[in-house]
Amino acid sequence: MDRLLAGGTVNAAQWGQEPGKSPALFLFHSLLSDRASFDAIVPKLSRSFPVIVPELPGFGASKAIDGGLADVADRMAEAVQDAAGGRETIVLGNGYGGFVALQMAIRHPGIATRLVLADCGAAFSEEGRDAFRNMAAASKARGLSAITDVAMRRLFAPEFQAQHPDLMRDRREAFLRSDSEVIQAACAALAGLDLRPDLSKVSVPVLVLVGEHDEATPPPMSRELAALLPNARLKIIAGCAHVPQLQAPEMFLDAIGDFLPELSAAS
Repeated sequence: MDRLLAGGTVNAAQWGQEPGKSPALFLFHSLLSDRASFDAIVPKLSRSFPVIVPELPGFGASKAIDGGLADVADRMAEAVQDAAGGRETIVLGNGYGGFVALQMAIRHPGIATRLVLADCGAAFSEEGRDAFRNMAAASKARGLSAITDVAMRRLFAPEFQAQHPDLMRDRREAFLRSDSEVIQAACAALAGLDLRPDLSKVSVPVLVLVGEHDEATPPPMSRELAALLPNARLKIIAGCAHVPQLQAPEMFLDAIGDFLPELSAAS
């Protein structure tokens, strides 16, 4: 069931029970994918939580927003508050969604009681910053089709792509439906991002996850993030790249099981 949040600006799907005793669980998707990247894990999660999967600003039916990552985070904070209705919340972000969730937690203390940050970090290396600048420039000059191969490589290792042609066709089509201006703005925001000075403001428990073979946000970024957060633990998901919940959903669910004991209770 889709619903509109944040004054009608954010479109979100919801599964499972209404927020009650169980916390509301929000899933924020990556930049190079869409909310369908969570489809394989939603059925199990929704047995334990009301699960809300928004389309981030500028994606799908959610309205784009002027400004940088802080503005995106502020809008998503409004969406989370709308959907949770004052209940306890957990936010799980993958890739760009993880950066949004982290920025949201910094700017809105208390917005979530737990965070799962999958395949993100606090700041990119110069090489990583250049990659975003190059993607934005190529997209602006020649359209999203010019960076589709690069985008897919950042999501999935070549071996995985070769073994899953139908999935890759679906993921390419989803990426090409993105708004190129939104992608370019997000690339610019990530290229200039450095959240390290503010990480001490995030006092809630955080599970930092990263795929062993992630090229978009390599494991050293997650190691640094976990080390700088006051209350974080790190898990590396073997054999996976940037979207482990799509590549290996059962492995991903196992990785978050200890951090979300409600999952075990519902099994």
